[in-house]
This record gives sequence, C-alpha cells and structure tokens, in this order.
Amino acid sequence: MTEQPINSPEDAATKVLAALQSLGIEHEVMDCDPELADTAVFCEHYNIPPEVSANVIIAAGKSDPRQYAACVLLATTRLDVNKCVRKKLGVKKCSFASAEETKALTGMEIGGVTALGLPDDLPLWVDSRVMKCDCIILGGGSRSIKIKISPAVFELTPNTEIVEGLALGNA
Repeated sequence: MTEQPINSPEDAATKVLAALQSLGIEHEVMDCDPELADTAVFCEHYNIPPEVSANVIIAAGKSDPRQYAACVLLATTRLDVNKCVRKKLGVKKCSFASAEETKALTGMEIGGVTALGLPDDLPLWVDSRVMKCDCIILGGGSRSIKIKISPAVFELTPNTEIVEGLALGNA
C-alpha cells in the first residue's frame, strides 16, 4: 500500500475537495468544530440523524505484508471485521487500523477520515445499507469539515465495491 504524501489535515481536506470536484457530483461542505468531529458528538451537536452519518473505518488484515481496506458504514451499525472483512481480505485475523496507521495510509485523522481522495490501490468497501440513503454525511478529510452527499458518489469512486453484510445490526 502506498503511503500518501500528505503532511497535514488541511492537505488531506484539500485533496478530498479536489476529488469531489473531479467527480462532478453535487455536495455540500459543512463546517465542523474539530472538537466535535467524532460521530456521536457530531450528530448530537449538529442535529444530524446517526442513520445518515457514514463512518469510514480502515480495517487491517494481520498478514505479512499487512493488507488494508477502507470500509463505509452507517453510524447505526458496526463493522463485521471478524467475518466479512476478514474473509474479503483473505486473512486469518483482522482488526481496525490504529489511528497512526490510518493517518500514515490516508493522511487523515480519525474523525475526519473519508472515502474520497484515498490511495488508488486501497479497496473501498461500502455496506449496502449506505446506498439506500437519500444523502449521507461523510468526513471531509480533516476534523473541521464534513461532506453531505448522495451515496451515488460510490458509483464514481475508484476501487469501490458495494458489499452486502459488511456491517451488522445497530451499533
């Protein structure tokens, strides 16, 4: 997996916004207090239903070399890392990437990680329930912005697969 040449969250956000421009899909950039960027706090403070808040989690296969996938799921669900993700990565053990791994891989901090502007060779798996929403709120590449967008964006992003059962039940 190639490490991103991104030096700061602002660089990551700039890259995300450029990716959005290149896709040409309608979206709204929402300012966010970085202290309120974590999903539960963000939803409560900004009155956003968790049912439309989409988290992007980097999963890490415990293999040599390590394998990674970016996973998109609704905040009301939890990632099926032990079954679905592990099987899709083809590894015996799988976990969540650490904050440090996530930042090294994407250039983004937890609370701002998004599905846009990721390394081209990083698989992007989207839970099928995300696609049923009219719009979703994604991280914006930094903790200071969020993106309101149609899940149709995932029909345009590279290396993307819609996965049934990527996430489980209600979080």
